Amino acid sequence: MSKRKVKIVNSSPNPLPEYATDGASGMDLRAHLNEPLSLHPLDRALVPTGLNIELPEGYEAQVRPRSGLAINQGITCLNSPGTIDADYRGEIKVILINLSSEEQVIKPGDRIAQMVVAKVEKVNWKLSKKVKETKRHEGGFGHTGKS
Repeated sequence: MSKRKVKIVNSSPNPLPEYATDGASGMDLRAHLNEPLSLHPLDRALVPTGLNIELPEGYEAQVRPRSGLAINQGITCLNSPGTIDADYRGEIKVILINLSSEEQVIKPGDRIAQMVVAKVEKVNWKLSKKVKETKRHEGGFGHTGKS
């Protein structure tokens, strides 16, 4: 599969995000910190990555939690998935929260989130009086009763 070239500026000493395996859809983002960052239980912080990207029109990047960080340390991303629009050129930053019962420390260079780049389909709204019914219709959260 060919990969689209995307411009990136890296003002951190960390390596560029990369796919860890051939089947991976996300690339790890690393903390660009001058010193370790302590997160007490329920603390949240905006963690810089030192990265700026130039996504092509019609693409977005999504910032998502890392499963290992969540299960091992209780740290996850707020506003997840966070969307990076094609016209955003600022530094990518990640909102982390400590959901564990203990203080957790993020060190410079730690892998803090993953980023997935995907195509975006835009729509035009067609104002209508009603929408077509389906078998599910208005069934929402937990409507099937299945786990």
